[in-house]
Order: sequence, then C-alpha cells, then structure tokens
Amino acid sequence: MELLDGKKTSDDIKFEISKKVEELKAQGKKTPHLAAVIVGNDGASRTYVNSKVKSCEKVGFRSTLIELPDTISEADLLAKVNELNNDDDVDGFIVQLPLPKHIDEHKVTLAVKPSKDVDGFHPENLGRMMLGLPCFLPATPAGIVELLDRYNIETSGKDCVVIGRSHIVGSPMSVLMARNAKVGNCTVTLTHSRTKNLAEVTKRADILIVAIGKPEFVTADMVKEGAVVVDVGIHRIDDPSRQSGFRLLGDVKYEEVAAKASFISPVPGGVGPMTIASLMLNTLKAIDMK
Repeated sequence: MELLDGKKTSDDIKFEISKKVEELKAQGKKTPHLAAVIVGNDGASRTYVNSKVKSCEKVGFRSTLIELPDTISEADLLAKVNELNNDDDVDGFIVQLPLPKHIDEHKVTLAVKPSKDVDGFHPENLGRMMLGLPCFLPATPAGIVELLDRYNIETSGKDCVVIGRSHIVGSPMSVLMARNAKVGNCTVTLTHSRTKNLAEVTKRADILIVAIGKPEFVTADMVKEGAVVVDVGIHRIDDPSRQSGFRLLGDVKYEEVAAKASFISPVPGGVGPMTIASLMLNTLKAIDMK
C-alpha cells in the first residue's frame, strides 16, 4: 500500500505557485488577490478559511478575509458579493459554505461572477466543465485529479466508482473521471443512497472515490484487492483519550481498507490539502484569464 499524501503534494504545488508569483512580481505584474467571505462562527468553516488565508501567505498571494455575523440578511450578503464582483483588485473570491438557514445558498452561488468563482461552483463553470471548455474546476474534484496525476495512477479503461452525488464533489468527480483526458477515460458508476447492493458495485472498482459524508462507511469487504481508494470525508469525533478531545475520521475505515488498497488517501492529510491547493491554482488561473 502506498499513501496518496495530499499534504506533501499540496506543499509541492504551493512551492511551484510561489515561484510563478515571484515571476509575476519581477515582471511588474499584479499579485494574485483572493478574498474569502465567512458568515457566522462555524468551527469547521473557520478552520478551513484560516487554512486558505495561510496558504495565500505561503505562496505570496494577497488575501482578504471578510467576516460577517450569522444574523446578516440575504440582501446584505448579496450586496457584499456584488461589491467583490466589481472590485478589480480582487481576482477571485469564495463564500464559505454552509450558510445560515435563512440564506439561500443557490442564490448566493449564482450571484458570484463566473470569472471570479475560484471555487468552481457557478453553473457557468460547471457547464463549461461538462463541455470540456476552459473554466474553473470545482476545487475538491480538481484536487483529487491532480493527486492521482502526480502519483501516476493509471485511469484509462479502469472502473471508477464514486460514492455520493453532491454537486460539490460526487457529480463533478464522475464527469472528470469519464472525460477524455490524461486522468480520465474511466468507466464511471455514480452511486448514492438509492443504489441497491452497493457493496457489489464498489467491489468492482479499480478506483473508489468516497464522498458520502458518513464516518467509516466503507469497510474492507466493500473494496477490491489492489484498488485505489480516495477518501473525501472528514468527521470530528469526540475522544476523551486524546489531548485535543477529538479525533478525525474519514468516510473509509482506514486501517482495514488500507490493508487491501494499492493506494489510499489518509484523513487528515489527503484530499483536504489538495482542495486548498486547487483553490490557489484557480486563483492563479484567474490572473491568466484576465
């Protein structure tokens, strides 16, 4: 078994980006500027946004963190999005999800200017992805593709099973793995809560991508010997025996599945860092697209 080390790969990508930023500055060109909007005090969201801000500093980007109360009205949040859309100094921005229940997430996503949508959530970017046109790819699926590419995982002609059909990970992941590209050309099965005999389907997978949002859902008896397993899930579980008071688990029962897998991504340190690296790559791309 070999580890798909997202942390190391992400660090390599950030180093490459930092060199490109140095070149931009040496040429007197604009320094990429990423803004992040966070609404409320969700712990996981705050940790994730802080990681994005630190990554910006590491690669030499400018970053702006906009913190808004969870009592903000939908109209006021949309006004802030419009302000960022029209700020020429901001190359890309994200609105961290989830949002408070009184705010329509779809409305906010649609309000983000596609050319600044570095999270790759806007329908225009998703549509362009479907057609194979230049666009911002959704950050997590793009990060997984990059991880597979850098570990030279052969995907052409392979059976790929994706567990989970979210618009953020599962559905776009299935499109990317089926497209005609270096990482792609798979025969893809997209599974979900209504899939019958799920274990029979997953046991056929040469590449298994798990984004179901349930801790340790995938067990060894669901995995083919020698499969490549990518675990997208991350769950904070109370654990009084640890100094932190908690531990992090993925959607895959790691120890027993790792014994069967040829490659597996850990949690933490797998897909999460690659998502942030993809966001940095998309922000750099925003400069090129201008």
